[in-house]
Amino acid sequence: MLYPRPSASRRVTDLSGIWAFRLDPDEQGFKDTWFKTGIPKPDPMPVPASYNDLLRDAGDREHIGWAWYEKELWLGSELRACHSEIRFDAVAHRAKVWINGLLVAEHTGGFLPFSVNLTPLLETLHHDQPNRLVVAVDNRLSWDQLPPGEVVELGPPTHPEGYKRQDYHFDFFHFAGIQRPVRLVSMPVSHLRGLRVETDLLGDGSASVKWYARPSEANASITVDLIDGDQIIASGSGATGQLTVKHPRVWRPGDGQLYTLQVKCDSDIYRQPIGLRSVRVEGDRFLINGEPFYFRGFGKHEDALFAGRGLDLPTMVKDMHLLNWVGANSFRTSHYPYAEEVLDLADREGIVVISESPAVGLWDHSGDCFIEQRVNQATLKTHREVMTELIERDANHPCVVMWSVANEPATWEAAARPYFQDVIEHTRCCDTTRPVTVVTCPHSTADNCLVSDLIDVVCVNRYQGWYFDPGRLEVVEMQLTADLKAMHAKFGKPIIITEYGADTIAGLHQEPPMMFSEEFQVAFLNAYHKVYDQLPFVIGEHVWNFADFATKQGISRVDGNKKGVFTRDRRPKMAAHALRSRWIESE
Repeated sequence: MLYPRPSASRRVTDLSGIWAFRLDPDEQGFKDTWFKTGIPKPDPMPVPASYNDLLRDAGDREHIGWAWYEKELWLGSELRACHSEIRFDAVAHRAKVWINGLLVAEHTGGFLPFSVNLTPLLETLHHDQPNRLVVAVDNRLSWDQLPPGEVVELGPPTHPEGYKRQDYHFDFFHFAGIQRPVRLVSMPVSHLRGLRVETDLLGDGSASVKWYARPSEANASITVDLIDGDQIIASGSGATGQLTVKHPRVWRPGDGQLYTLQVKCDSDIYRQPIGLRSVRVEGDRFLINGEPFYFRGFGKHEDALFAGRGLDLPTMVKDMHLLNWVGANSFRTSHYPYAEEVLDLADREGIVVISESPAVGLWDHSGDCFIEQRVNQATLKTHREVMTELIERDANHPCVVMWSVANEPATWEAAARPYFQDVIEHTRCCDTTRPVTVVTCPHSTADNCLVSDLIDVVCVNRYQGWYFDPGRLEVVEMQLTADLKAMHAKFGKPIIITEYGADTIAGLHQEPPMMFSEEFQVAFLNAYHKVYDQLPFVIGEHVWNFADFATKQGISRVDGNKKGVFTRDRRPKMAAHALRSRWIESE
């Protein structure tokens, strides 16, 4: 689905702002048809934002079930002469959309976009009075969704009648709501529906640009211009084709050189920023533009004070500045697709991205996960659809260099192998230009992992000295070295440590270093870096985490996960300065 970029033929109207809102744990809204009559006694709610931290009562933060949004929508009569749609960038996690009481869309999945085509609705839309746009959002998870979860119902004698809780096996808070922008997009009736761009660097120093355009009308006329600044440097025509750039400005880490690929589809104009670069894995090397690349950076979260997982542009820009300040060159979109605005900024800044699906929590500590009652064929169908939608959305971003199909699944279970073989093969069918990985958990080792031979780069999360032998940093070098050498000997692929870190309370200092102190976090990272520097097949280090983030309540989490090298409000801990020293000096 094309990102809504304005052009001479396209109009984009942002519907963000304060919407009417109300929680509905008893589903009264369906019984009383709020989608027709409006939401009674609503609260104000910003869109985009997660609603959880913006409500009055503590219990509302952990709300389970439906919530309702409503907005007046003014539409002009000019819509009759064009194709128009309302695009929802992300609604977590299941959405129903009504316009003037008519159900016009349903969507499941909280991190990828969907749209409502207004063209078939023209006769039902008002042009001289406001239209009622109503969205019902359900935050309940199930095992056929990604991420998975389940609602557990309890009762007497241990719990009140009708008591329920939502269980999930991922370590971040389950924020919900209309979390990314909603936009009204208008374009010509004959228009561009989809666009895939693939670039490569050729042996003679030139670069190739292939395009695959999908018009709304089969007989549409398509022309393509590659623009550098305000100058057209190459042109072509047709739904598919290839251009050659003889002396390209290459997109590379730290230098986000961008061109514009302008596609004209009849009278429609779409302008796609692109970067000319190549990505390959050869032996133990990850090559960007033929040069070895070492990943320095973090696992992150879309997590901000008050906004929760909602798109927060000031936080997004601050994070990019801090990534540059600390000397990071990359991050992983743990553990779900991030907002497209994040990727646009990473393109411009030359920040490398591992784009990850929302397949997190495919591991149940209480028993097997890949069984019919949990991860089954319905889950697999969802997983394939998510990878298709993710790649369709993100494939044109030069910053994205690898697809991660999951984080910390139970890769030791026999049924996990055919499951991930299917997902990985499907991912490669969707995009042949990037490597594919699965990020495995600390319990997944060379002895039991049934998946890592299927992927291009082995990505592992490791916590020796924290979850294993807590506080005993003297064992890290021996254990981690043996572990990584065994993984490399068995799978013969380059390795990125995609998570390693220690919870740290900002301002807590102890000498000698003890767990949870800032000194211990620095010592912990140093112990790991000593190992990485001795192993040539290690091609990357992503600290967990960039910044402290919210989690569900539990005895192992005090006000969230504190493994960030920055606090949740982006203040640096000692570890941030230590990483800056290591990464800036290693340039």
